[in-house]
Amino acid sequence: MNLNIVTYLACICFIFIIGRIFIVPLKKILKLIINSIFGGLVIYVINLIGANFGFHIGLNIVNSIIIGLLGLPGAVCLIIVKLLIG
Repeated sequence: MNLNIVTYLACICFIFIIGRIFIVPLKKILKLIINSIFGGLVIYVINLIGANFGFHIGLNIVNSIIIGLLGLPGAVCLIIVKLLIG
């Protein structure tokens, strides 16, 4: 009986450690996905406003990730690059 309790406690500790190892990267990946979706929405709004001026930024995964990672400065950076390149 005493060996069973030790085994259960060891298994619980093992599961806890494995869970901690995998949950941290999962949180970062989930945050990147959410921010990329937000970046896609920002590009969509920029395209809606820019349609009046003939301005368009491509809505693709790379641009969404750039805005997702950098936030508003990323959007400004994409706008400046688009204006410089044409």
